[in-house]
Amino acid sequence: MTEFFTGIEHLALARWLKGSFVAYPVVNALHIMSIGALLTSVVLMDLRICGAFRSLPQAAFVGLLRHIALAAFAGALVTGSLLFSVKASTYAAMPVFLVKMALILLAGVNFLAFMRFSRATGRGEPAGGTVLAVLSILLWISVLFAGRFIGFL
Repeated sequence: MTEFFTGIEHLALARWLKGSFVAYPVVNALHIMSIGALLTSVVLMDLRICGAFRSLPQAAFVGLLRHIALAAFAGALVTGSLLFSVKASTYAAMPVFLVKMALILLAGVNFLAFMRFSRATGRGEPAGGTVLAVLSILLWISVLFAGRFIGFL
């Protein structure tokens, strides 16, 4: 498995990121921007599901934020993959990185559960939607903290 991660580090794109004075900081900044947009949209969406912002129509508000969250997640995925490529073998061996990946997976499963139960009930929000929304907030904030720890361990 080590050869696989070392191979990622030797890809032309990873070598270019390592060697460029500008590229790596720009990708890092775009990653932070994507995470900021993701967390903001997820927390606002989940708070609306929990009953906040009642003056705003839930379906439209949550629908808009869901699109923003998915676009921001795509941006974070692309930029995060680029950042990972620079030190793939180092990051893959870090327990906190593996925790971050597991938390992202759990947040994704939580989202899919919410969507599945929403469709099953025929409403925009399933019974127990508040529990899933609170869990979503906790998971995504945990992803943020795990990600920040990667740079310091």
